[in-house]
Amino acid sequence: MNRAFTHTEYVIRKKVFSVLGAKLHIYDSAGELVLYSHLKAFKLKEDISIYTDESMYKELLRIKARSIIDFGATYDVHDTETGEHLGALRRKGFKSILKDEWTILDSHDLEIGKIKEESIAMALLCRIFPIIPQNYNVVIDGISIPVFRRNFNPFVSKVTADFADDRKTMIDRRLGIAAGILLCAIENKQE
Repeated sequence: MNRAFTHTEYVIRKKVFSVLGAKLHIYDSAGELVLYSHLKAFKLKEDISIYTDESMYKELLRIKARSIIDFGATYDVHDTETGEHLGALRRKGFKSILKDEWTILDSHDLEIGKIKEESIAMALLCRIFPIIPQNYNVVIDGISIPVFRRNFNPFVSKVTADFADDRKTMIDRRLGIAAGILLCAIENKQE
């Protein structure tokens, strides 16, 4: 596995206002750039490539929507170095209106966990006031692990993915980073 996926914490940043597409910078806890993605504007079907750096020379991950503009979309995650299909992330369409929820699927489309907003009260407040930070827990085998913190300001959307409490590596870091990228890049389009 590539070294970029061995960190405990990642900060995913996206500038909100960008005419030619969004740029995602993924940093480790020391503030070093470990991954990068450039999202093209005006795409009907999401296809996100994650690279080692801004040169976009070496692709590590690919996140690809299965269908065009789907409220409950499923995004397949592939390790492009190994060709491995890591699994998928499926947004719970209408259920996510009140409290956001994603299903984590393995490489055979079997459910292995969920990503849920921490509290329905905070979720409702966030829908009204998008600058309120959101927290998401990963739930696998009945164990809830606080992993994602989403902050928003008018200029930068930021998701912190903290895997420190996932000591048994219940979620593959590559799939976890893909989830953080989707929370940062896709969520604002669907709310």
